[in-house]
Amino acid sequence: MKIINLSETNSVLNQYLAEIRDVEIQKDRLRFRRNIERIGEIMAYEMSKTFDYSNKEVKTPLGTAVVATCDNEVVLSTILRAGLPFHQGFLQYFDNAENTFVSAYRKYKDTLKFDIHVEYIASPRIDGKTFVLTDPMLATGSSMELSYKAVLTKGTPKEIHVACIIASQKAVDYIKEVFPEENTTIWCAVIDPEVNDHSYIVPGLGDVGDLAYGEKE
Repeated sequence: MKIINLSETNSVLNQYLAEIRDVEIQKDRLRFRRNIERIGEIMAYEMSKTFDYSNKEVKTPLGTAVVATCDNEVVLSTILRAGLPFHQGFLQYFDNAENTFVSAYRKYKDTLKFDIHVEYIASPRIDGKTFVLTDPMLATGSSMELSYKAVLTKGTPKEIHVACIIASQKAVDYIKEVFPEENTTIWCAVIDPEVNDHSYIVPGLGDVGDLAYGEKE
């Protein structure tokens, strides 16, 4: 299993990562959502370098050009609601992709203990396709695992890309255990060292869904 940590190479992505972490800049929801999208766009571009390509002839006003174009059938999946702006960043680059949406949430037993519940899924067939599962925060890996298992009712993908912005080391280790070793790649902007008692990533950035769309009642 490949693990690609984009913060290990300096780029403009680090500026957007710094801004979404900043407690003052976070107060601007529009800017927060757009920075999440930008990171998705950058990650989609980097991911596209690993896909399969073949030459295609394109007719121009002055002749014919040969261009290497992507052969992968991409299915983009996200976990509602926090994943929406990150998903949109990917969709702006993989604009012909099919899309999957999964509703997964934490149902708390008490202030610290919770189960993950999946209540909704809308997905095309994914047999033999490139399946990209996006979620901005990979805290424990449980939501990602259950969402993936739900989508497996729609087929078996050729390859799997788990994409997040901030991952905990604990979650990365967990994904390595429960996802297929031979055809899974984990993409992240940064890996943070720990999660707290509430299973939030530290230092992390807080609750992406609340910061993007407003606090839940």
